[in-house]
Amino acid sequence: MKSFVIACVVAIVVALGSAVVLDRFNQTAENAYSSPTGARV
Repeated sequence: MKSFVIACVVAIVVALGSAVVLDRFNQTAENAYSSPTGARV
């Protein structure tokens, strides 16, 4: 049971960490489209 609780805590920490990292790289659609590195389809 102890290992299950530890696994749940680790999963929550990884999810929160990845949410913070992805939030920093977030751009609006207008900025992403008008940037020179944006893909034009």
